[in-house]
Amino acid sequence: MGILLLLITLIFEITFAIYCVITKQNHKKMKSWMRIAMFIAFVILTLSSVIVWNFRWVMPTIVLFILAVQGTISLIRNKTNNQQYKTSSIMWKTMITILALVFAFTPAIVFPQHKSPKVTGQFQVATATYTYIDKNRIEQFTDKGDNRFVNVEFWYPKNADETYPLLVFSHGATGIKASNTSTYTELASHGYVVASIDHPYHSFYTVSNDGTKALINTDYNSEISNSNKEGIYTKEEVYGLIQKWMKLRTDDMNFVIDTILTKAKSDNDPIYQHIDTEKIGVFGHSMGGAASVWIGKERDDVDAVVNIDAPFFSELIYNREIDDFVARNEDFTIPLLNIYSDDVWEQLESNSTYVANKLNNEHFKDAYTTHLKGAKHLSLTDLPLFSPILANILQGGRADIDQYYSIEKTNELILEFFDNKLKDKGHFTPKETY
Repeated sequence: MGILLLLITLIFEITFAIYCVITKQNHKKMKSWMRIAMFIAFVILTLSSVIVWNFRWVMPTIVLFILAVQGTISLIRNKTNNQQYKTSSIMWKTMITILALVFAFTPAIVFPQHKSPKVTGQFQVATATYTYIDKNRIEQFTDKGDNRFVNVEFWYPKNADETYPLLVFSHGATGIKASNTSTYTELASHGYVVASIDHPYHSFYTVSNDGTKALINTDYNSEISNSNKEGIYTKEEVYGLIQKWMKLRTDDMNFVIDTILTKAKSDNDPIYQHIDTEKIGVFGHSMGGAASVWIGKERDDVDAVVNIDAPFFSELIYNREIDDFVARNEDFTIPLLNIYSDDVWEQLESNSTYVANKLNNEHFKDAYTTHLKGAKHLSLTDLPLFSPILANILQGGRADIDQYYSIEKTNELILEFFDNKLKDKGHFTPKETY
């Protein structure tokens, strides 16, 4: 929609400029009426919900409104043909208008209007956001001496009257808690309370309930970027970084789970009162998936884990003799589902970071593993729908899979897995490749 509207406005501006040059007249009256008509058409599209109003349409509205106001003033003053025609003036004004329109429509192009993935459950879904303060930890990314805060957003069945399993999600290395909103919504619609965590300074951007903002830490972002490049870090140094990253992630997840369980016993907030504390699942994408596997191994009260496109960091050991990673010699006994894109699937046998993820690892013999052929790393999140351009830049190209199929199949598999393991519903027998 953004590209279409931009093209229409650009075609008008360019065509009208050419017409003025050919006829050697300003035609200001005609231009004024056309700009007023464009703004009215934009308003009609918005009121009729063809354009779904949100942040992406703010700047186009402002620019089209300004052009319409200018046209109205011009008509009122009746200065239609009084000004002397100048080709240079027509061209400069057209170029400035084009630049303003391109700038204004950029958010609508980078973040295009799109339909939401399907929601199949019986419940309407409500959301709520909370900030939890960990009084046992000082924030390591600042020098203020403040306690670490963690922002958590809940998706849960609206107007529910039962208790439902708790699912806790951890986002990717530089993601945000809303990265898999369609997944949380689908799960909540089927009777789950989903809590998604923003890991401050690991998250690209997060805002607490009191307005405190935290951007991704530049040193951490540099570590993430350089850890995937040859010659920047040794294997031993990468192993040390992994331990540091996982320490913060798992501390956050443990703190959030413990806080929720405590509130479920003493807080009258309906969200907490609808949680079945005896049924807990954890899941995450990329680094969040690695942290989820780690938490599943640490905690006795976690009953199921979903790993979305992540290495088993908890199972890696650095072997100094061979200067590489080897897999830990311990069984993983919690029900586990692995969902892989091509980006990870193709590295299982070649990248030592995934040595524990290998399909022949006997310590994970009961795990379910499936692969979405043609998917890239971010295909297993909502980002390619929210911003295809940004997703393609971050993951190095466009995926060879329909994005709606990819995320809806991911959501379907996760739902069926948790239904089977936490609610004892149905049979879970995923195919190896979809």
